[in-house]
Amino acid sequence: MFWRGVLGYLPVNIVQGLVGLATIVTFTRLLQPSQFGDYALGFSVMSLLHTAVFTWNEAAMARFWVGEADRGKGGDHAATVYRTWMAMLVVLPLALAAALLVPMTPSLKLAVVCGVLAVLPRTFAKLAQERRRAAGEVAGAAMIDIVQTLGAFLVGAVLAFAGLGGAAPLIGFGVAAAICMTWTFGSEIRLSRTGRFEAPRARSYVGYGLPVALSLILALALSTTDRFLLAAFLDEAAVGLYHAGYSLANRTLDVLFIWLGAAGGPALIAALERGGERDLIPAAREQASVMLLLCVPAAAGLALVAQPLSAVMVGPELAAGAAHVTPWIAASGLLAGLTTYYFHQAFTLGQRTRMLLAAMAIPAVANLALNLVLIPRFGLDGALWATLASYALGLAASMGLGARTLKLPVPWRALAETVAATALMALAVVQVPAFGGWLELFAKAALGAAVFGAVAFGLDAGGLRSRGLDALRTLRARAA
Repeated sequence: MFWRGVLGYLPVNIVQGLVGLATIVTFTRLLQPSQFGDYALGFSVMSLLHTAVFTWNEAAMARFWVGEADRGKGGDHAATVYRTWMAMLVVLPLALAAALLVPMTPSLKLAVVCGVLAVLPRTFAKLAQERRRAAGEVAGAAMIDIVQTLGAFLVGAVLAFAGLGGAAPLIGFGVAAAICMTWTFGSEIRLSRTGRFEAPRARSYVGYGLPVALSLILALALSTTDRFLLAAFLDEAAVGLYHAGYSLANRTLDVLFIWLGAAGGPALIAALERGGERDLIPAAREQASVMLLLCVPAAAGLALVAQPLSAVMVGPELAAGAAHVTPWIAASGLLAGLTTYYFHQAFTLGQRTRMLLAAMAIPAVANLALNLVLIPRFGLDGALWATLASYALGLAASMGLGARTLKLPVPWRALAETVAATALMALAVVQVPAFGGWLELFAKAALGAAVFGAVAFGLDAGGLRSRGLDALRTLRARAA
């Protein structure tokens, strides 16, 4: 199931990667630094509202679909989840009223209001996607991602060109999600009508999902607190500069982690539900090995090419600052991705989500404290130092607490091989002169990929060479 998901979600991964880079190129040029800051703050508000109110229900849809569907209770599960979603929509008018009443600049207020309005279609589309992903309907789940990613970018770019400022990308998110909602609404509601709402089931989902939502709120606080504090201590232009570099590094890594998580999460749930820990442990070790093999060199590569990458991808007013931010956020993004998409699985698989909340509280509180201390004294650098330290603490906390719930294996050999190949890659890349532009970027990227690939293949890092050769032999035998 894992490899079927990896292959099935590959087109999504490619689209997200290309659109993520195009988003940075486009919006850092169409928007002024202060407008880009409005977008960053509006996006943070949208994400916090979504997570605070709706994510626990989405987590329940994802975690329990396989078991309930296997027992013939999929309709009851869907009915409970979707009718709960409809009841929670009452929060949106209250949030909209708050956004209109809170004192803000007109441009920031418009961005926040558009973010709030986008929450409704985004939450329904997310529920539909989680159900398809849990059911192994890779094509349907992937299509939702592709439509939202491409649609949000295209609509947002047109509106930004038309002069709507920081609100433009947020309107794009809402329009693209509305398209997905319209497309999936009929089939999802028909499914929920085959079952009935069950209050005890809903209460059990709250018990499972609420700590997940609270932990994700803490995760969002961990990733967005610095923006609000930079706005408070410095200005919105500083937020735009920080967000440009943050997006360049973190978004690139997120594409990899989300791709592997989309394939890996449902596969681990299915392995545990159907085969217990006997099937879970080897599946988890394989996933962790693949994650390390892809994401460690990607993070190192981003740091190594930060200067030419920022010069060609980010608007000239933000490029120098983004180049400074990118290496720090690449390291932070690697730690965050390993924590969220691997070690946090222990809590959801073991259904001990309160421990997940504890694991996230530690780095979130540390991040707030560090930012309050460091930003006033060191400005942008203080935010970068606080982010890296907090994510390192979060990884350690999740590994320690997760081992008490369900100990997931750490593939130490694959880690050592990956680090060795990455180190040799870095030694080769730093020898390339800094002659700037696309030529430097392509030269460093090509050399780095070639060196890492050769060393990793020679070491059989993560056992992927062996598995690849076995798969090739199997295909040849079937063809014969």
